Amino acid sequence: MPALKPVSTRSALLTLLLGAEVSALTTRELIAAASVVGFAEPTVRVALSRMTAAGDITRDADGRYRLSVRLAERQQRQERATHPRRQDWDGTWHLVAITTVGRTATDRADLRANLTDLRLAELREGVWTRPTNLEVGWTDEVTAVCERFVGSSMADPAELAARLWDLGDWSATARDILDATDTTDPVLRFTACATAGRHLLTDPVLPAPLLPTDWPGDELRASHVAYKQWVVEMRQSLVTSG
Repeated sequence: MPALKPVSTRSALLTLLLGAEVSALTTRELIAAASVVGFAEPTVRVALSRMTAAGDITRDADGRYRLSVRLAERQQRQERATHPRRQDWDGTWHLVAITTVGRTATDRADLRANLTDLRLAELREGVWTRPTNLEVGWTDEVTAVCERFVGSSMADPAELAARLWDLGDWSATARDILDATDTTDPVLRFTACATAGRHLLTDPVLPAPLLPTDWPGDELRASHVAYKQWVVEMRQSLVTSG
């Protein structure tokens, strides 16, 4: 199994805040939870100061830290990734065509990121698609510059999905993350949890007929939810007993 990339102090604190059941955490809560997964108090305090200065988090008058608006939006994306809003699939696909020209490179890059966040894949330049088995939260940016259609694919839909998404690579990485959670080492488990949150953002959440056998998407989601709950309970118990 490939080694998971170590989690920085910043990433660890963001993971704790992103997975929290409340909107803000105290310095004491963050230090207590971070200590369990391998981060010393001085390192945590320095990271909190730098993250506040960088605008990643804000500090309330009562000393509680909360995510910035930008990262709060990321929290919502992670929540949708953990609990995707599926619907019955009738075999049709969304088709999105970019119709506005003359946009800047930055605008084009932002739109690509937006469409990717919505779990669409690029069929060809300027044309994006995905099956209609998800409730897609179309953004104003997309509707302003794109035309949207729904139709059926004339090609083999499973073959088309395999061309649009690297399902084998996604599945293999998910299995590696799941293997890493099967340990008593809290640091490795926390690293796997943080990695799982990012990986779930890239799950296309396709209908079952379009997926390889033994697709680990739901298994990874369940593991991630269970571990996040453990982190919440661990943090609460540390603060109560401290």
